Amino acid sequence: MNELLFIGSVLLYLGCVLLLYKLYGKNGLFIFAVFATLLGNIAVCKCVDLFSFSTTAGNVLYASTFLVTDILSEKYGKKEASKAVKYSFTIMLLWLLGTQIILWFTPNANDFVDPSLKTVFGLVPRITIASLAGFIVSQNIDVFMYHYIWKKSGDSRAKLWLRNNGSTLTSQAIDTVIFTTIAFWGTYPKNVFLSILITTYAFKAVVALLDTPFAYLARKITPPDRDGAAEDQKTEKRNNI
Repeated sequence: MNELLFIGSVLLYLGCVLLLYKLYGKNGLFIFAVFATLLGNIAVCKCVDLFSFSTTAGNVLYASTFLVTDILSEKYGKKEASKAVKYSFTIMLLWLLGTQIILWFTPNANDFVDPSLKTVFGLVPRITIASLAGFIVSQNIDVFMYHYIWKKSGDSRAKLWLRNNGSTLTSQAIDTVIFTTIAFWGTYPKNVFLSILITTYAFKAVVALLDTPFAYLARKITPPDRDGAAEDQKTEKRNNI
């Protein structure tokens, strides 16, 4: 069942990225980036088995945000891709503050949710700090690498797979090491920790490879915020590289 859910969630989340982009343009991509980082902070607390390996349930969500920044880089330029990183980073800070304020309230005698909230949100500070560190470093590297590869390989549709996979696979390796070390070092036995580290990157790499067709589809989409201004935005995109 977990394997089917993994494959289904990959198709679902990457499909949602394209749907939101089609409906709302770059704002739809910003929306998904924020959604994925918030839900990912909860999902990553759940340890699951996939194909007989230990990993976390938040891998697909985190990996899908790299498709968001790649589409923004491809269609709008470096500045807009960087905005998605800044927005998500800001939301994670607010998420960290908000969840802890909830825990600080003293529950009354009729409350039955507080123990569950403490179980989940009690992990939030460590998970969110790990997410913040991994996210801000890896996403900025992703944006930088995307445009660096673009400059070296040229603006070719045929080379989209290279800049998409080259930037994502590199940045996700860095994200995985930073996040997994801060979030889980000392929490699990070393063999489980190493398994989570290796399999987390492996599953993120799978998502990165699977998102390449979605990146090509995104290049063909003309969202509402680009109608009638394709040439102007194409010039702006070049200026932002």
